[in-house]
Amino acid sequence: MRALCEFTARTGDLDLRFTPAPSALEGMEGHRAVQQRRGAGYEAEVPLEGRFEDLHVRGRADGWNATLQQLEEIKTYRGTLDGVRPHHRALHWAQARVYGHLLCQARELPGLKVALVYVNAATHEETVLVEEHTAAALQAFFAEQCQRYRDWARAEAAHRQQRDAALAALRFPLPAMRTGQRQLAVAAYRTAQGAQDGEGGRCLLAQAPTGIGKTLGTLFPLLKAMPEGAGLDKLFFLTAKGTGHGLALNALAQLQVAPTPAAPLRVLDMQARDKTCEYPGSACHGDACPLARGFFDRLPAARAAALEQPAPWGAPAVRRVALRHGICPYYLSQELVRWADVVVADYHYYYDSAAMLYALTRQQDWRAAVLVDEAHNLLERARRMYTAPLSQFDLAAARQAAQGRVRKALDALQRQWQALNKAQGEVDYRTCDEVPPALLAAVQRAVGAVAEAQADQPLPPGDPVLAFHWELLHFQALAEQFGPHALFDVQRAGAARRTPASTLCIRNVIPAPHLAARHAAARATVLFSGTLGPPAFYRDLLGLPAGTAWLDVEAPFAAYQLQVRIAPRISTRWRDREASLAPIADLVAAQYARQPGNYLCFVSSFDYLQRVAAALARRHPQVPLWPQTQGMDDAGRAAFLARFTEGGRGVGLAVLGGAFGEGVDLPGTRLIGAFIATLGLPQVNPVNDAMQRAIDEALGAGQGYACTYLYPGLRKVVQAAGRVIRTEHDRGVVVLMDDRFQRAEVRALLPRWWRVERD
Repeated sequence: MRALCEFTARTGDLDLRFTPAPSALEGMEGHRAVQQRRGAGYEAEVPLEGRFEDLHVRGRADGWNATLQQLEEIKTYRGTLDGVRPHHRALHWAQARVYGHLLCQARELPGLKVALVYVNAATHEETVLVEEHTAAALQAFFAEQCQRYRDWARAEAAHRQQRDAALAALRFPLPAMRTGQRQLAVAAYRTAQGAQDGEGGRCLLAQAPTGIGKTLGTLFPLLKAMPEGAGLDKLFFLTAKGTGHGLALNALAQLQVAPTPAAPLRVLDMQARDKTCEYPGSACHGDACPLARGFFDRLPAARAAALEQPAPWGAPAVRRVALRHGICPYYLSQELVRWADVVVADYHYYYDSAAMLYALTRQQDWRAAVLVDEAHNLLERARRMYTAPLSQFDLAAARQAAQGRVRKALDALQRQWQALNKAQGEVDYRTCDEVPPALLAAVQRAVGAVAEAQADQPLPPGDPVLAFHWELLHFQALAEQFGPHALFDVQRAGAARRTPASTLCIRNVIPAPHLAARHAAARATVLFSGTLGPPAFYRDLLGLPAGTAWLDVEAPFAAYQLQVRIAPRISTRWRDREASLAPIADLVAAQYARQPGNYLCFVSSFDYLQRVAAALARRHPQVPLWPQTQGMDDAGRAAFLARFTEGGRGVGLAVLGGAFGEGVDLPGTRLIGAFIATLGLPQVNPVNDAMQRAIDEALGAGQGYACTYLYPGLRKVVQAAGRVIRTEHDRGVVVLMDDRFQRAEVRALLPRWWRVERD
């Protein structure tokens, strides 16, 4: 029923001005308050269903008052009722009228009253809007909605049939699969097939080396699995970086020109809002942006034009359709998700707390499969998604801009904050076992005050109060879910200890509790990367189910292709940095003289990079150097990589874990070697030490150091070294510059196919 009304009943402007939305708990409490007031004979949560030709519509009406002959649709709001936008109210009326028809049909009623009951989340005060309809009028309304939806539904069913037939016949686009690629494809296919046998939430962790074609090796089997059994509705290909979009789209294009008829596959490339906004200085509502004005009135024609377009829905194609119909490209792409077969998007579209793809999967009951590209990045990305810092400087800016009750609430929050600062004493950083209740209460009051004031008089985008309010909302939501998976910490702001300000943070350590429901909502999830070991580390921290399958694909490369040497007489520890400069410079120069060509030298920080570059320039000026610079933009990164030409000579200096440590493809003689002068271990600091202790408590003693320092560091090392050998024909060298690379626990994390030597 919801899908029907959302498709047919929304009219008017797109209006994304902040309206204080009630939480799910407030919504349930509002429903319960109304239902309990109605007395004996009132029916709550009435299941209803009906048919129109080949459409089956079902749902639950919030309430039926037989005494008044009144069907009620209950909606909870915050602030004032005027804050409920017109397109939302039109949707609410449509839902209520459809339920009215279904009830008249089920109970053979001649007519009834249809009521929208708006409940204030704070006071539970009701505003009841009533319409009276005959059964015939409601039946006509229902028929009109269904007729508008029916043609689309039939076209969608026909598309699905054609799509599934084409995918069943789909063949691999290359003459043969590469070594290891078939193994990966079979495991991915079995994961999806197992889910379709009735076991939702099946997961696969797949570690597969560079060069086997992971993108094609996961997309092909999942597409083949879509029409099998009950069938998959959607496939989400999720990436950590923009480069992943291009790889996925190229692989899908390859499949479309496979030696079989092209599948009528609707591929949608979701781009970030800031990259697609046509009026970045305008707010998203009809009074400010011409592409929001009348959005829902013009959406049907734009949607139809997009569906008639055979090409994939890339950002340029969606933009052309949107502008031709005078609507926003970004929000058109969001609407097209419902009609897409494959969606290529950033991680946050499925894994974030407000993730659109996850919400739609739940609402629409989609059978979706998820491919997570370069999945080693998901841990840090998820930690950031579920971390909420609050700056006292931002509070100060909000207080300065606030007035009336909002200023009073923010002043009260400032007092609680200052009490924490006082308890901090002379300590720069400390953690607490919980979010202090008095602080959380002050946050909740401030959130409520801003929401009520905003409902009365909306604040403009960029207002310090509104900006701080968004931060408070995120903090409040995570505080309500606080547990052993997170830290609450207080950190002094500024270098001077007497600075009377701090940063409060709910810091996620183990995102598993947040991600587990998202894995369960997908029929199948395949997480793949060149570095996903040890599997227990990712399984435990990412919230994967106990039965998650593990696949470690053998590299297609031979040990003779890559010479790996350890330089045991070099230490890159902090205390040894100065002493390491000359040996590093000499070793790089010696290797370059022995085998001239293009090399990358990775170090731990920009400061260290500058010192290594200076030592090289001073001691070996004949070696061409091009260092990465801090804050390098897209053009700078492209220029850096352009220096790596076939047959070229020189040494690029880069920071490990940065832009050039992964996702860079320099085959052949464009890159013949890498020097790695660091273990990549995260900085030892109070925050990381606190995370180490939290993981020890959650997963067991000893796990904290490995999970916080060792595994993330060595993952970056292996990723950087993986830039050297990209094909079966490449040859190269990797020099690991630190004595700690000799340790057994470190060697165990290096690729099995490496044959490691000592200098």
